[in-house]
Amino acid sequence: MRIVRTPEGEVVVDPTGKKSGRGAYVCPSPDCLARATKGNRLARALDAEVAPSVLKALESQITGVDE
Repeated sequence: MRIVRTPEGEVVVDPTGKKSGRGAYVCPSPDCLARATKGNRLARALDAEVAPSVLKALESQITGVDE
């Protein structure tokens, strides 16, 4: 799954994988997401802070459960 920091600086989930900007990939499993967020690895890869709402959206896509 791709997460992208757009040229405007917004961090969003990119389900198409085609948005422009700096991207980072996380495998579609809860364990991978936990490793990516541990120690701010995902934020460092994107060179931007990742909002909790983006993490929730990513988690719901991975688990298939909407909260």
